[in-house]
Amino acid sequence: MLSIRNIVKQYANHRALDDVSIEVEKGKIFGLLGPNGAGKTSLIRIINQITAPDAGEVYFDGEKLNPDHIGRIGYLPEERGLYKKMEIGEQMLYLAQLKGLSRTDAISRIKYWFEKMEMQSWWKKKVEDLSKGMQQKVQFVATVVHNPELIILDEPFSGFDPVNAEIIKDEILELNQKGATIIFSTHRMESVEQLCDSIALINKSHKILDGKVKDIRNSYRNNTFRVEYTGTLSAAVDNSIYDVIDDKQLEDSQQITVKLRDGVTSNNLLSQLIPQVQIHDFTEVVPSINDIFIQKVKTSSHE
Repeated sequence: MLSIRNIVKQYANHRALDDVSIEVEKGKIFGLLGPNGAGKTSLIRIINQITAPDAGEVYFDGEKLNPDHIGRIGYLPEERGLYKKMEIGEQMLYLAQLKGLSRTDAISRIKYWFEKMEMQSWWKKKVEDLSKGMQQKVQFVATVVHNPELIILDEPFSGFDPVNAEIIKDEILELNQKGATIIFSTHRMESVEQLCDSIALINKSHKILDGKVKDIRNSYRNNTFRVEYTGTLSAAVDNSIYDVIDDKQLEDSQQITVKLRDGVTSNNLLSQLIPQVQIHDFTEVVPSINDIFIQKVKTSSHE
């Protein structure tokens, strides 16, 4: 759906993006990650044609990005931009028509979304009369009302309580199931784990990691396991097959986290433990996207 090729963006003495290339697969949810100031917003603005790159090219669905594509994209910016004094219904109608919908189609689509999001009574309200979370709902509807093929969401859960955050998450998944490609920029790593098929991590204007979430997590596996048990372990086992990373007493059991030595498998570990203790839980410790994010950013910043 989106091919970003060797993008460079310079602001005076600051290089916001330096030779960044990313491929966003059609029909997937793609996470664009990075710390504050990494260059994510600059890239999003280029995709939306708010600014232009100094070098490199962007292709949308096989065509070089051009103004005709704007109507096929929905963009929810981190800095929300609703007109505070304007009635919500009229504001939605105005924004939908800017995206190419006729007045009749716009009214029909707005009514559909207002009913879906339980906003039927909001048509005559003004934005300034709504809570922050309610305003976010309005902004979300404005983003998707024209049924865009590519939806770009910059911190979409900002300002939502847990219940409404879950509603928005479900809507994102439903839009994706209906065929929309979604670029999702957030600091909430648990959302990335739940929603994203693939990610790219940008730090200090460079892409430092990208790929499928599952493949990235698997590549960071390091033969570490957490075992909860009752009984007594022989110290000889510790010395022969693993190193203890953590050891703690739980209410009714013991829990250890161990890193297996080279050539040792989980089956080897279990065969040593089972004759000695009663195992209640055995889990491989695979780094989360949050763990990988922190590790990669620290490493690249140090370099």
